[in-house]
Amino acid sequence: MRIAIMGTGGVGGYFGGRLAAAGHNVWFIARGEHLRTIRESGLTVASTKGDFVIFPAQATDDPHSVGAAELVVVAVKTWQLPQAAEQTIPLVGEDTIVLPLLNGVEAVGELSKVLPAGNILGGLCKIISYVEAPGRIRHQAAEPTVVFGETDNQMSDRVESMRALFEGAGVNAEIAPDLAVAVWTKFMLISTWSGIGAVTRAPVGVWRSLPGTRAMAETSLEETRRVGRALGVALSPELIAESMAYIDRISPDGTASMQRDITEGRPSELESQSGAVVRLGSEAGVPTPTHEFFYSILLPQETAARRGL
Repeated sequence: MRIAIMGTGGVGGYFGGRLAAAGHNVWFIARGEHLRTIRESGLTVASTKGDFVIFPAQATDDPHSVGAAELVVVAVKTWQLPQAAEQTIPLVGEDTIVLPLLNGVEAVGELSKVLPAGNILGGLCKIISYVEAPGRIRHQAAEPTVVFGETDNQMSDRVESMRALFEGAGVNAEIAPDLAVAVWTKFMLISTWSGIGAVTRAPVGVWRSLPGTRAMAETSLEETRRVGRALGVALSPELIAESMAYIDRISPDGTASMQRDITEGRPSELESQSGAVVRLGSEAGVPTPTHEFFYSILLPQETAARRGL
């Protein structure tokens, strides 16, 4: 299959690398020193599932040079999505499948402003990975998994083909029975983990073991769940305990990508995580004091990082 990876970071680099290793015609969209290294030395993936190198690797910063793909995996940061959606246009033909693997709950809507809605699946991924150095992806923890589906929850041939594609590349693949529930369940988890991790600067093994921050995590999860419920998503109360159980299974040294970005002074996904909980909660009339705290206390650092752009 001809595949384009829009954003060769921790997510795109890992899953795109697995698809390339399985023999698919994969183009990596990257930039800067990361792009130069991939072109010269290939894409290296260091993983708990086994290290591998894609060399030679097809990589470019010009999507026009790739042309239409059968599958476009969009794996940029959420704050980069409006620009990335415009850059994706030349990659999308009549039958192209566009699969977003982003954090947050608004990716499909953002992509639909620019791309044909009929080409877009909903999706998410589960993985702890990041760019360790130019041309090198580090998969630190979590079983790499992609979850996706049609936005109307109908089964389709293309959804089944996506499951076969990823499973054939050695990646866990799940078709979500209710896409909104799947996306919001991850949103509950990642907005909580990101917020507490970024405020405390502590890995998950530390803050989940302390009574105060553990209680804060439960409150944060519940706030996001209530916002989702108010917007019509069937998020059950049992998801709080299930999310905490998942948090307890994460490698104790695990950190969230937003946490790493804020700690290192880079622009982050604050607006699409706690910022989105606060904004959507306000629209739905649901109080979100914990996420308001996360957002307010982190916003000065986020503002400084964006000025640095």
